Amino acid sequence: MPLTIAAVTQADAHKLAPIIAAYAQAMKRGAPRRPDEYYSELLAVDPATEVLGAFVDEELVGFAVFFDLPDTMSGHRVGHLEDIYVLPNYRNRGIGRKFVEVLKIEGQSRGWDRLRWVVPPPVDAAATGLPTDNALYEEIATLSASRLYDIIIDPLSRKS
Repeated sequence: MPLTIAAVTQADAHKLAPIIAAYAQAMKRGAPRRPDEYYSELLAVDPATEVLGAFVDEELVGFAVFFDLPDTMSGHRVGHLEDIYVLPNYRNRGIGRKFVEVLKIEGQSRGWDRLRWVVPPPVDAAATGLPTDNALYEEIATLSASRLYDIIIDPLSRKS
C-alpha cells in the first residue's frame, strides 16, 4: 500500500466529492449525501482553505482540511486542522497519523507556533462506522485549555 499525502487540486474534485459525501453521511447520518463535484472543486481552489489527500496508488482514500491563520497574541502563524476523514476500508493503517505528521512538517516550514486540531464530538460507532476512541489525538496531541463554542449564523446548516 504505497501511501502519498499531497495537496488536493481542482483536478482531484471528482475523487474528493464522494469522500466528502461519505464524511457528511457519517457525521450527520440521515439520508445518504450525494457527491457534489462542484463544491469539491470550490473547496480545492478556495484561497483560505487547504486540502490534503491521502492517495493509495491513484485512489483518494481520505482528506484533511486545514487553515493557516494569524495568532493574535503572538503575532505568529498557527495551523488549524478542521477535519480528517479516512474511508472505512483504509482506517487503522496510520493514515490519520500521517496527515498530522505532514502538517507538523508543513507547520515548521511556515513558522507555525502550533497546530490546533478541532475534534468532533463522539459519534455512534454502530450507526456511523467512525471510531469512538480518542487514541490518535490523545496520543499525539494535548487537550487545549481553551473552549470551543459555536455561534450559529444559519440554524438550517446545523440540521442533519
